[in-house]
This record gives sequence, C-alpha cells and structure tokens, in this order.
Amino acid sequence: MQNPFSARLVTKATGDPLKSANLYKRFLQIGAGEIPVSAKTFSSCALAAASSTTGARIQYNSRPPYLQFCYDFNMKAVLDTPPEGARPGVQHVTVDAGHAGQRLDNFLLTALKGVPRTHVYRLLRKGEVRVNKGRSKPDYRLKEGDVVRLPPVRRAESSGKNLAAVAAASGRLDWLLERVVYEDEQLLVIDKPSGLAVHGGSGVSVGLIEALRELRPHTPFLELAHRLDRDTSGCLLIAKSRPALMHLHDLLREGGLDKRYLALVTGPWRGGSRHVDAALEATRPQSGERRVEVDEEGKESASDFTPREKFTDTALVEVHLLTGRMHQARVHAAHIGHPIAGDDKYGDRDFNQRMKRQGLARLFLHAARLEFRHPLGGRKMRIEAALPIELERVLENLRAKPGVTSPA
Repeated sequence: MQNPFSARLVTKATGDPLKSANLYKRFLQIGAGEIPVSAKTFSSCALAAASSTTGARIQYNSRPPYLQFCYDFNMKAVLDTPPEGARPGVQHVTVDAGHAGQRLDNFLLTALKGVPRTHVYRLLRKGEVRVNKGRSKPDYRLKEGDVVRLPPVRRAESSGKNLAAVAAASGRLDWLLERVVYEDEQLLVIDKPSGLAVHGGSGVSVGLIEALRELRPHTPFLELAHRLDRDTSGCLLIAKSRPALMHLHDLLREGGLDKRYLALVTGPWRGGSRHVDAALEATRPQSGERRVEVDEEGKESASDFTPREKFTDTALVEVHLLTGRMHQARVHAAHIGHPIAGDDKYGDRDFNQRMKRQGLARLFLHAARLEFRHPLGGRKMRIEAALPIELERVLENLRAKPGVTSPA
C-alpha cells in the first residue's frame, strides 16, 4: 500500500545548527526528491507553531491532498500553500467595483492576509504600497480602476485556516450550515452557538467566519458585519458582498441595525424598563486580560433593559443595544446592579453558583433578534433565533419554583 504521507526538500539549510535534523540528513544522504514519512512525523509537523523565515524548508503532502505545508528546522511550520509562494514578487492589483470605497488599510489587511497589522502600516509609512504609482494614506478610499502596488512580503498564514480546511473536508463542520436562519444573494444570518468565536485570534485557532469560508468555497466574499462575544449565542449577520458590508456598517453607525438580546440577570428586578447611558472604555490590566469599564472619558454607550419575566431572585430581560461597544450588555447590566448569569468576567460569583444549580453551564446572553433595512431594495428585515434549549431548560427550572410574577 502506498504511504499516504510524503515530504520533499524545498530549500536547503544555510546555517550549521540546522544540519543536525534527522529528516534533513536523510535528504542529504539519499538525495531523493521525495521520500515517505511516517504519520507520526506528518501529524507532529501539522501541530507545530506557525511562521518561520529561515532554515531548511521541507514541504509535506498528504494523499489525498487535504493538507500541504512547509516545515523547517528551527522546528516551526510555515503554513503557506504553495510554500514557494510564501514571498511573492511585486504584485499590481486593479481595484474592482466590489472594493471601491474601501479604505486602503482595510483592503491591505485582506489582500496581505498573514502579514501582521503593524507591518502593513509600516509598509504604508515607508511608501512600499503605492496607489496609481503614488504614496497614499491608510484612510484613502479606493476607486474602481485604481492600481495598488503590493510589495513582496512573507506571509505566515494562521494555522486556523488550515485546520478549518481539514475539518471542512472531513465533514466535521457540516453542522454549522444547519444553523443558517436566513440567506439571500447579499447577506446571511447564522445562529451562532455559545463557545464558538466569530473569528480566529489569540488562543483561538478556528472561528466561525474561517469555518464558513471553507464550507462555502464558491462564495467569493464572506465578511462579518458585526461581532458577538465568544460565549454569546444567536443572530450573527454576515455580508456576501462589499456593497452589502458597507451598507450594513452605515446602518450600525447610524443606529439603523436594531439588536435585541435576551439575558438572565440577578434580581429581584423592581419596576419596569431602565435606560442605561454610561460611557465605556476598554482596558488591559497587567494580567493582560482585556476588560471594559464604565468611564466618563470612554466611548458613548447606551442600552435599554426591559423585564420579560420576573422570578424571586432573578429576571429574564430583553436588552436593546443602542450602540455596539465590546461587552456592552454585560458591563451595563453589572453597572446597574444586575449582572448577567454565568458571566465569569463581570458577574456575581454567588449568583453564578446558584444558577449552576438550576442547570446553567454558560453565559445566559442570546442575540434573539435583528431588525434592519435590506441593503438591496431597502425592505424591512426581522430575523430571529430561538432561545437555545439549554437556556430554555434553566427557565423551566425557575418557573417550577414559586415566586414567578409578570413584568410590571
């Protein structure tokens, strides 16, 4: 039976310390263009950390070709496909109608995926990126027909893209497509499960958007119109074209995207609706964990809380976010003395423990409804995602106890 894994030498090592690697020595000894490798060697390389720029480079292939990557002998993987294209020459890209109106820096962050953000801005400052042969600022709005010069850069693609590709090929992500609650030619709404990040990042290999792109390889454009916290479930809006994305961003800035959440908060809740107008500021303490705090010098933020069902020591409320700040619902709820159940960052520990005894094993925050004008034609859209069954069960347990009252 043919070995399903193989490796071939791409470039030779230039530094003496690298020549002690066993696989590299095998290449030198037998002079083979391609040699079989064990599944253990292949999988250990696949799990290696991303990005590298020096040393002997070996391309690994699986048959069928679900995965292809480079491995060099400073013991890190270069997740380039193909590896020879990791540092292409100068490219000239003509802006099409779909990218017209986009800021130059945002265009570059997409066109130069795998290049750190700081390096992209350095390229702009140094004038290595040109538009129509001239220097341009990051906030320049591209026009159809503009020619953008992309300099040669080394790209270290995140391992998440490759992991998502493998998972999609194996069918392990098919369940995600079953959570699409609305779709047309311009946009898509998916009922995001709790625990899944919307995109890959620090400590997260694969996010929802990377997985969706692998599941929809023939959909040329898929971008998040807004975000949900990793532990929040519910309606997530995704644009399928650049004009649709720009329209949705305009709606967000102008307050035209109505977002309604359901949250279980500590009680008792007295009275009716409450309006919270408290500026928020994101901070990063010495621990490195990012937090959001109420701060007069922060960004303007406003939320409305309306009780939907009251219990003895808790309440189910609808949260209407009038602005879209990070962790806004959670921080505003804590600010008025009603933190959300299951919130380990801003919540009440004793309350969280009581809710665990009611069966709660996650943050009780769900993006239940979106209302907005469609980017094509302007018809009014109302899209809902039902409360997940694990949260419904918590409410059923609370209703089984005496003390349930109707909202005031």
